[in-house]
Amino acid sequence: MASGNKTLVLLDHGSGGRATHQLLREVFFEAFGSSEKPFLDAALIGEDLAFTTDSFVVDPIFFPGGDLGSLAVHGTANDLAMVGARPRWLAASFILEEGFPLEDLHRIVGSMAQAAQEIGVRIVCGDTKVVPKGKGDKVYVTTTGLGETVLKPPPHPQRILPGDEILVSGPVGDHGLAILAAREGLPLKGLKSDSAAVWPLVEALIETLGPDLHALRDPTRGGLATTLNELAQEAQVQMVIEEEALPLRPEVKGGCEILGLDPLYLACEGRLVAIVAKGRGPEALETLKAHPLGKEARIIGKVTPLRSRPLVILHTLLGGERVLPVLTGEPLPRIC
Repeated sequence: MASGNKTLVLLDHGSGGRATHQLLREVFFEAFGSSEKPFLDAALIGEDLAFTTDSFVVDPIFFPGGDLGSLAVHGTANDLAMVGARPRWLAASFILEEGFPLEDLHRIVGSMAQAAQEIGVRIVCGDTKVVPKGKGDKVYVTTTGLGETVLKPPPHPQRILPGDEILVSGPVGDHGLAILAAREGLPLKGLKSDSAAVWPLVEALIETLGPDLHALRDPTRGGLATTLNELAQEAQVQMVIEEEALPLRPEVKGGCEILGLDPLYLACEGRLVAIVAKGRGPEALETLKAHPLGKEARIIGKVTPLRSRPLVILHTLLGGERVLPVLTGEPLPRIC
């Protein structure tokens, strides 16, 4: 959006969709490196390390199924896991607004400590800043993570091939709709964030599949549909998804129908998308289902050769087809 002679940052730039990608390429990649870099969840440092950072501004800071503290640990640990790295160390920085209750801060920090302990991650350094009342919104957290790569070569979009099978580790859209309902006080029952650390699922997939685990991605901002579009674009392939195979809770489906939202574009914070070699899908599915986090996993589609351009195509329940585009706009700001 332009104001006079200036172009301004919009909420859309934080959606994880088309505007976010444009912002990254035209501002950050242009300044810091090649604009053709793949959209990986973490940077690979040499042969043994992965490195990532993320900021968390979720509103509300406490929600069904989690809070800002556990979300910050899970989100950064999951970004490391998506490049086949075991999360090991985190740094945590806090921007606090003057007047924020210390009781709430204790609760957030305690939740972070518990989440880190549960997945074997150490929080080893950090920082705090306080801004005047009215110059922030309660508390923002930034976490930086370092992990040890386990799978070599690591999962990467460029390893995706036609014939590969596509899996998702559980129902989609839970987190995004739970946050919206909590924020707006909507009378929607049974909603709960899926916030969780997915490294146990990734580790099990690595042990089962080895190099046949071609790519991983966690469908956070922009949801499953945008995540699949990113992978298709980076691999220069098409993907075909079966609507009847998509795991979707009745509470999420019903809530989205009431609100006019598409659950395929709602964020998840404890799910993964796995692209595995042709014929390995059933083994991958069995591996995921053996863990409580993956008990509702599904094979949802396959990778097909590129025809005109990278696309994600949904085979609908009615027997038709529709293209799932990259998210445009920001339907739910501040969901992570």
